[in-house]
Amino acid sequence: MVSLNMILHIDMDAFFASIEEAINPRLKGKPLIVGSRGNRMHTVVCAANYAAKALGIHSGMPTKRAYSIYSKLEFVTADQAKYIWTSEQILGFLKGFNLPLNYASIDEFQLDLSGCLGIKPVSLGKEIKAQIYADFNITASVGIARNWLLAKLASKLNKPDGLTLIDDSNFEQVLRKASLDKLCGMGGKNGKVLMAKGLETCWDLYLNLPGFFNNNSGKFEENTGKPTEKPKSVSHSYTLPRDQVNHQVIQAWIRLLSEMIAVRLRQQNLVSATVYIWLNGPVIGNFGAQKTHQVSTNDGYEIYQRALKIMARSSLRNPRIRAIGVTCGSLSHGIYYPLLKEEARRERLIQALDRINNRFGEGVIYPANTTLTRQ
Repeated sequence: MVSLNMILHIDMDAFFASIEEAINPRLKGKPLIVGSRGNRMHTVVCAANYAAKALGIHSGMPTKRAYSIYSKLEFVTADQAKYIWTSEQILGFLKGFNLPLNYASIDEFQLDLSGCLGIKPVSLGKEIKAQIYADFNITASVGIARNWLLAKLASKLNKPDGLTLIDDSNFEQVLRKASLDKLCGMGGKNGKVLMAKGLETCWDLYLNLPGFFNNNSGKFEENTGKPTEKPKSVSHSYTLPRDQVNHQVIQAWIRLLSEMIAVRLRQQNLVSATVYIWLNGPVIGNFGAQKTHQVSTNDGYEIYQRALKIMARSSLRNPRIRAIGVTCGSLSHGIYYPLLKEEARRERLIQALDRINNRFGEGVIYPANTTLTRQ
């Protein structure tokens, strides 16, 4: 019996919107958008179902623009707790296969079948898809290939509810049919540059850069389920529905973004030495500044304080702000070891909060001043 060398990539279909449709069957099949805030005309589309996508509506689009395309759109305010809970349940189900597992994102998961005997990848993919649908009434698309890059590509080719295997027998055929923008990392500037040079399909890229498709940088560490390559930075940003001058609201958003970053850092056992803050407004344009500290951290409050100090040293004085971004860089693996008694107490508190939020859903307990972001 020959062992496998395959990655199985699970990509949930229109995840947020599908969950809302499963909860409220009245929405099923109707063009639906999920907004990041409750005011449907003053927010951004954070998810769209396939009926809305067929109309040209996509995530990141201002909802005002979306309604100009189709005025009868169904609208639901995003509820991160529901999506995170569902994602964690799917993750728990996948852990049951006892295979190296990567939690790639809230709606993407990868199983490493390398070296496994007796597993039939297509049968396993069908089993996973069927169980997810039975448990949550939502669909997933599965891609199977020799590395994470090709497996992720395969998962995109027959959405929704697809299952695609790329192996030696169909490698050229699949890549000839797959447009370059389907490939991870080719949807933005990189893809445009290559397309301007006449490369239109993944096969065109292979002929010019065959080594690119041997990319195994996402290979999992043995028994950890985590990629060996750590990210260069972790960031979150938010575009406000309108210009904001209330400094307490601005600070609340910085606090929330800092906390979101901190959670991701702790999940990946990372700490950060550099904090970068980015602000955009009609008067200041784009403002960005950063500072690197000797002591690394993954404490959301500390990241928040460092961001505020960067702002305090700038010439900004109660500016009108439309968008906010926080980034943590200079990352390293390791646990933050507090030296002082008060720091140790706070570290125990953070660990307790993580345990509670992991069990009952992210955001069950949150910093008090972030309530201003929910208004």
